[in-house]
Amino acid sequence: MLGYVQVFKPELKVREYEVYCGYYCGVCKSIGKRYGQLPRMALSYDAAFLALLLESIYEEHDAPSQEHCVAHPFIKKKTIIRNLAIDYSADVMLILAWYKLLDDANDEGKAYAKLTIPPLKRIFKKLRKRHPALCDRIEKHLAELSALEKEKCSNLDMAAEAFSKIMEAIFSEGARFMAEGKKMTYDEASAGAFASIGYHMGKWIYLMDAADDIEENLESGAYNPLLYRFNFNKDSETAEDFRARIKDDLEFNLYQYLAMIGNCLSTLEIRKNKGIIENIIYFGLNRKTEEILEQKGDNDESIRSVGNI
Repeated sequence: MLGYVQVFKPELKVREYEVYCGYYCGVCKSIGKRYGQLPRMALSYDAAFLALLLESIYEEHDAPSQEHCVAHPFIKKKTIIRNLAIDYSADVMLILAWYKLLDDANDEGKAYAKLTIPPLKRIFKKLRKRHPALCDRIEKHLAELSALEKEKCSNLDMAAEAFSKIMEAIFSEGARFMAEGKKMTYDEASAGAFASIGYHMGKWIYLMDAADDIEENLESGAYNPLLYRFNFNKDSETAEDFRARIKDDLEFNLYQYLAMIGNCLSTLEIRKNKGIIENIIYFGLNRKTEEILEQKGDNDESIRSVGNI
């Protein structure tokens, strides 16, 4: 996940934002406590949403604590929340970071990735042992995605499908992990809703990332499905012209995915933190979509102050 799944702070209550930050910082603390300080670099805002959603169907109250942060030692203590969903989200961030490192090292030959892999190899072995089914599913769909990228696939739906299945796996395996960890009956209906949310969010994230990276990919020559789907012509148009030409198609698809996420969310019986989750789905994702479509950049106050609370 790439950090697009964020709250829209102006529409959150102060208490809700404190809880959101407690989940976000809780993921960071979970990584640090169980795997050391270096892996904390994999932290993403998306992890907080995953944890909030997986935990939302259970009735146990969050039990926040106030703790210092190693990254910000000279500011006041931060709100930290710990639970099973936060630990799962932390594991997911590290699993995805591991596969990204492998890709950067093997396919792009990046030096930082080659240097980082050895100290993290032991950690990944632990993660794979703890989440074998999830890792198997991610590896399968990553192989599919890699093959499509190598053949410069121009079918946008096909290219997005592989990433969507990765997200589906993350959310559906998360539902199973939570039920087993809490020693509760596995709810097929809720698990199906989680899987569908992950699937459609995967479609949205993949398209968002492609739209966000147009200029960078044109410069580097890296694969971008949009450039092939809409036949970018370097001799007759600029990146800005290309964005303007495909904007209506992007807008239609992105908001369609968001509508599907909202529909799936409505089938879940959310028992806590509903305001935060709905803020992310109905405000945060819409705001990020607008930013990418208009290329505004993150100039609002939706999320930037998390690290400074």
